[in-house]
Amino acid sequence: MTPTDIEAINRAAEWIADSDALVITAGAGMNAAAAHPDFRGSERFWRAYPLLEQSGVESGDIASPSTFKVDPRRAWGFYGHRLNLYRRTVPHEGYEILRRWADAKAYGAFVFASNVDGQFQKAGFADDHVCEAHGSIHQLQCLDACSDHIWAGDGLEPVVDDTQCRLVSDLPHCRHCGSVARPNVLMFTDYDWLSGRAEMQLARLNKWASLVQRAVVIEIGAGTSFPTVRRFTENFGVRYVRINTVEADARGRGIGLRGGTLERLRQISNVLDAAGRSAVRPAGHASSRALITA
Repeated sequence: MTPTDIEAINRAAEWIADSDALVITAGAGMNAAAAHPDFRGSERFWRAYPLLEQSGVESGDIASPSTFKVDPRRAWGFYGHRLNLYRRTVPHEGYEILRRWADAKAYGAFVFASNVDGQFQKAGFADDHVCEAHGSIHQLQCLDACSDHIWAGDGLEPVVDDTQCRLVSDLPHCRHCGSVARPNVLMFTDYDWLSGRAEMQLARLNKWASLVQRAVVIEIGAGTSFPTVRRFTENFGVRYVRINTVEADARGRGIGLRGGTLERLRQISNVLDAAGRSAVRPAGHASSRALITA
């Protein structure tokens, strides 16, 4: 590590130790260690779905409501494969590090993530303290948005021909109108995504944030291609630690740590453990902050 890295890691550990709550903001890079498909470039996308490369299909084509309308079995082949993958995945060590830090805080942690995989809940974070800004693949809605109803897809067990990227089991259908059901995730050129669930999650986050006095944001793996998470981090109004393999630049009250998720979280954790400072400090270090508006 460079002297600059050491200084940044020590300062990040100091901020985390001083906090009474964590806001964990996460993008696709959070799960790079789990080898989840990354759709931020054709090369990485096609490594996960070689058949689509042969067919000349881009990520923006397959991850679109229009594909569900013209070829629902191809669309569900793609999303069914992802759903099965996420169900099999065991959350990596980084989740446990973050949860251990959160458990030591007076107000715990709240998660704001663009990921749709449900890994934070799977790792033990309370469902009512997670805001999934782009929805969840584990929730379903009507393709035609015939109502505002969103329901859990627990009973859906997609059987996918991975070589053809096609669903071979029965298509799921809307409980109200019988149309094809789709995942409740925000896709490309998506005008029918039902955002009600995500909006309720954000309202809970705002209510929780109004009680917190010394929060620190830990942002992991959020790039600029889809800036939802980075904007949220910077608009939250408190100190933040940004961990990113490439785009680690931080402005204002931020610390930028360039590197892998697990590597940087372990380094911060080692500093905290060595100093015996994973617990929250006593009251009396209060600072004001603005309520989240977006």
